[in-house]
This record gives sequence, structure tokens and C-alpha cells, in this order.
Amino acid sequence: MATALVTGPTAGIGRAFADKLALEGYDLVLVARDEERLKDVAAEITKLHGVACEVLAADLTDPEQLAVVERRFADGPIEVLVNNAGFGQKKPFWANTIEQEEQQLDLLVRVVLRLTHAAVLPMIERGSGAVVNVSSVAGFVPRGTYAAHKAWVTSFSSGLAIELHAKGVAVMALAPGFVHTEFHARMGMDKSSIPSFMWLDATDLVDEAWKDLMQGKAVSVPSWRYKLIVAGARFIPRSLIARVSTLGLDGRRRG
Repeated sequence: MATALVTGPTAGIGRAFADKLALEGYDLVLVARDEERLKDVAAEITKLHGVACEVLAADLTDPEQLAVVERRFADGPIEVLVNNAGFGQKKPFWANTIEQEEQQLDLLVRVVLRLTHAAVLPMIERGSGAVVNVSSVAGFVPRGTYAAHKAWVTSFSSGLAIELHAKGVAVMALAPGFVHTEFHARMGMDKSSIPSFMWLDATDLVDEAWKDLMQGKAVSVPSWRYKLIVAGARFIPRSLIARVSTLGLDGRRRG
């Protein structure tokens, strides 16, 4: 049976991916910081879907713990990698400490770079595999470091998708908008400031993303609402971008 590795699988998009992959018949390697919660999720997924779940508790911003996860790709074939772990800053760039900003940079950029590199080398040798890097619609709008990191994820993934297509390896950036997850609660964000029609369900989002991956798309933007936003982003006046940034896209807003 094939195996998939998912980072940040205990809730939200990561959990929806874990359930989707289990339904598709994949055994799972689940990676997050909270080992007890990981074990609970693993037991629940095994009970629901009958697949094997391996738990790897790791703080991915710690180089030594990240290295443990990287080595897992050499220990046995991983057919699918989902880089989902992440967080946002409620405050603007200048109000955060540089250490907070570096931690976000590490998790959203450096970890994605290193885990993707560890994953694709054996995938190229086998001639098969897939990487999904969870980006954001925020990456299409110039506003703040979170958006900058996500713009990098989208550009990196879509470029790599072109390079690896002929080698049998699929790479896709998933760019969601507002999704009902724990992401916003952890930031202390007032979700009532976002119109109800802008919110997406994590399971529906992952179902659409999986279809896009199977169709070979390099970038997936689930739902017509966010497809329109992405299509029109280059034409949005800067004054409107400034207003939108007080609400945030995909979870980050000014504090």
C-alpha cells in the first residue's frame, strides 16, 4: 500500500487531507508538534478508514527535528507529500519581533523547500509521486510577509511542476482563501469581520484540490469566488488592497 506524509494534520486543511488520502487507500505519516494529539488523530483515522498511521512528533522550525522528518523519506517510499503546516501573524511586520518573523519564514518557506527536496529525489528515482504545497490566495496580493511567503510557495511549486512533469512527479500549489479551521482562532482573529460567503469548508476544498492534482494542475484555487479574486488581483487598486488587508486573506490581519 502507498504511503503519504502530511504536516499539520491534526485539524483543518491538514486533517481533511489526511482523511482524503486515507479514503484513497494511502497509509499515513502524520507530522506535528503535539504528539498526544497526533496519536489521537492517528487512532481515529485508523478506526474510520482502516489504514496504518505513523506518528512523527516534530517542531519543524527546529533544524534537528526537521532533519528527522527529512530522513523519513529515505526510510520507505512516500508517494504523496502534503506540506500544510503553518501559522500567521496577527500584527503587522514592524510590530512583531524579528524572531517571530524568522519563525514564520522558516515554517512557510524553509520547511517547504527542505521537505519538498527530500521528497522529490526518491520520487524521481521511482518515476512517480506527488507534492502538494499549501499556499494561499494571499500570495496573489502584495501585503505583508505572510503573503510574501505564500507567493514564494506558489512560484516555487508551479516552476517545479514544469521541471518534474516529464519525470513522472506532480507538484501543485494549493491556494485557499478563508477556510473554517483553527488557524484564525489561534491568531485571536474576529471571524465575524469576514462575509459568510467567503468561507470554505476544508473537506470540500481538499476534494476539489485532489481533483486538480489528478488533472495535473500546477496551481489549485478552489471555488469560483477565489478564482475571480486571483484573476482580478493584478487590477485591484492599491487603495482597495489596503482596505482588504485590515481584514486579511487566509487568516492574517492587522492588529
